[in-house]
Amino acid sequence: MRRLLLAIGLLLVIAPAAHAGGWATVGLSSTPAGTAPGAPWDVNITVLQHGVTPLDDLKPAVTIASGEATKTFAATPTSKPGEYRARVVFPTAGRWTYEIDDGFISGQPHTYPAVEIQGTAPAAAATADTGPNLLWLIPGIALLLAAAAILVLPRTRARQHKPQAA
Repeated sequence: MRRLLLAIGLLLVIAPAAHAGGWATVGLSSTPAGTAPGAPWDVNITVLQHGVTPLDDLKPAVTIASGEATKTFAATPTSKPGEYRARVVFPTAGRWTYEIDDGFISGQPHTYPAVEIQGTAPAAAATADTGPNLLWLIPGIALLLAAAAILVLPRTRARQHKPQAA
């Protein structure tokens, strides 16, 4: 029974970790702060695998949204490895969210705080993307520790109750 619990615990930790090798960080050359409605926001997007290695041959895109309106702008490669350029236009004033699909692993966009697009007034500055969320590791580690405790505690108790020879 203990071996079964250990095997299950190990599978729960190892299976997600096998997928964890495929992540990338995204750096932006600027934020949309100060962009006026209808004016272009030209942004360079740097995509780094594991935050280190520049990734070429990707198709990153910037998606903006406000209410029901959503627009996606493709980024094209620049001459620098791992760098892409997008020309984004916020069509109207208002509160807009934006996210970057790095083109590396689909379904994991890099999101940023919403910005207020106004005439000539600056919009709210965005914070940098901090990379992947690794909180999913916590339950796996807890299960692994529980499995280890199940295996170690009976042995420790058996040693404590063992009669000692004189």
